[in-house]
Amino acid sequence: MSILKVDNVTAGYTPESSILHGLTLELNEGEIVSIIGPNGAGKSTLLKAIFGLLKPTEGQILLRGENIAGMPPFKIAKKGLSYVPQVDNIFPSLTIQENLEMGAFIRDDDYSGTMEGVFSLFPVLKERRNTRAGTLSGGQRQMVAMGRALMLNPSILLLDEPSAGLAPIFVSSIFEKIKEINATGVSILIVEQNAKEALKMSHRGYVLAMGRNVMDDDSDALLNNEDVGKLYLGG
Repeated sequence: MSILKVDNVTAGYTPESSILHGLTLELNEGEIVSIIGPNGAGKSTLLKAIFGLLKPTEGQILLRGENIAGMPPFKIAKKGLSYVPQVDNIFPSLTIQENLEMGAFIRDDDYSGTMEGVFSLFPVLKERRNTRAGTLSGGQRQMVAMGRALMLNPSILLLDEPSAGLAPIFVSSIFEKIKEINATGVSILIVEQNAKEALKMSHRGYVLAMGRNVMDDDSDALLNNEDVGKLYLGG
């Protein structure tokens, strides 16, 4: 069952210059769906449009059937959608715990149980909960960013390049954590340059180029597609 549908969306950073051109995709309940493609394909722009940071000039973005296109991000977050951008995704001067508390800024209930759940998922964060986030390694910062997004108990998580710039040991760890998050019932839409590893953990994938859908299929089919392999998977 579709929980999120991007329907024929055109969007960009200025009215005169569109990055996305009639793009369409779906995320079903409980799925991990990867978006792959070359730099400049519009992958990050798509996530920004979904989360309300960009307003589409055409098309709809349907969250459980409701059109959220152009809705302010805080209202979208209240509807159960969280977003982890690629850069500037933590508050470096705040502690780990304070970062997580910031993630619950729109909640008016007791979120202590959610925080303990985040600490269970990322034990290293619990050990260093009073450490300023700016002193952490890249992998630990990414854990803080993901943990903060989970403080809203989202049903959908948007991840923009979660493995970018990380040491190999952290890359595999982050992908494992993404699978663990998905196993709790959170549907995940992920933009990732490490296309092969992203597809391996995904149910389906979309290939974007120049702001348009080039191909979509289940992950195994994309991994075994010769053209996809040559262009996007490094082999």
